Amino acid sequence: MLINKRELHIEFGDCDPGGIVYFPRYFEFVDACTNALFELAGLPQPRMQKMYGIAGIPVVEVRAQFFVPSQFGDRVVVESAVADWGRSSFSVRHRVLKSDTLAAELIEKRVWVMRVSDDPVRFKAKSIPWEVKGKFSDLPEKK
Repeated sequence: MLINKRELHIEFGDCDPGGIVYFPRYFEFVDACTNALFELAGLPQPRMQKMYGIAGIPVVEVRAQFFVPSQFGDRVVVESAVADWGRSSFSVRHRVLKSDTLAAELIEKRVWVMRVSDDPVRFKAKSIPWEVKGKFSDLPEKK
């Protein structure tokens, strides 16, 4: 399983008046970590869009649990990996570690989409190619 690890330095602007990371910032962190995971797999967004004719991989669901607060000055590591694959969707699990302690866990569900040709602001799901899935795990490439 392909896992991306990204260290983040918690900045003053990431924090709420109570001095802990303001929860929406975690969603920004993990969005960037998903992009980094795909880049590690050799699939930066612009390349995927061109190669596979997709509009992107938007988030359709997100879950988060917070266990230990992170504060200004902390360094955390976000471990990101694809947790499961569907036909046209997939889930990415992000574990936020503060030292060796699990501080938060966020799970994004994303969909592989293409634009609807007669309406440029609408999208429809598209099957994820096996070759893409294979870059993230030990799945054999399906022919």
